[in-house]
Amino acid sequence: MSEDDESSAITRLYPAPAPERALTDDDIAELYEVADRGTPWVRVNFVSSLDGSATHNGRSGGLGDAADRRVFDVLRRLCDVIVVGAGTVRAEGYGPMRLDDASTAWRRARGLTEHPVFAIVSAALDLDAESPIFTDAPVRPIVLTGSAAPAGPREALAEVADVITCGVAGVDTGVMLRRLAERGLPQVHCEGGPHLFGSMIATGAVDELCLTLSPQLEAGLGPRISNGAETDVPMHMRLAQVLASDSTLLLRYVRG
Repeated sequence: MSEDDESSAITRLYPAPAPERALTDDDIAELYEVADRGTPWVRVNFVSSLDGSATHNGRSGGLGDAADRRVFDVLRRLCDVIVVGAGTVRAEGYGPMRLDDASTAWRRARGLTEHPVFAIVSAALDLDAESPIFTDAPVRPIVLTGSAAPAGPREALAEVADVITCGVAGVDTGVMLRRLAERGLPQVHCEGGPHLFGSMIATGAVDELCLTLSPQLEAGLGPRISNGAETDVPMHMRLAQVLASDSTLLLRYVRG
């Protein structure tokens, strides 16, 4: 989404209002950049309706507007690896993880690879090895799974992706993040889904949540942005930044 599109114009409200002009993509990237790229950092990105639904008509994309999609694209510039659960990959219709020209130029100028690695979390390995996600990927993807995953799909996926074991019956998110850091991918950007996010909360693995509040009420039985077992000690997060576009709020929380 173009930064010149009035429907995606973004301003900063907190911690201090930006100058009276809309933020450029470079401005937004600077606001979200971490101080030390070598230190592992886990950023999670979600959108929610005002009444707590994570989807509209079954997809999170149905809640996002032009500003949300613009920040979503800028956040992808900043990471080493984009981690997504297999269910979200299917539900949201993911394709190959390929950034736009402006983003690849931004990354080249900072000595980064043109595209981040795409890592898919799947305990059952119910993924199509012939999907363009793998066959048209600009960078060889990663599949994160458990040692109990079926051998046949593991062998097929190993032809088109690096299959990494991060647990037994499923994926231990703490092990997953260590494996990624060991591969030189410390800057993690997670795009869901709710079960994966819930697992990361349970292991205390979340450093940052970027949450877009969509100015609509959904009602119904839509899912929350996280689910799974409750934690004994909730993670406390601190509000670090508020951006706005018309009635949409783009919130950034960091570990408190």
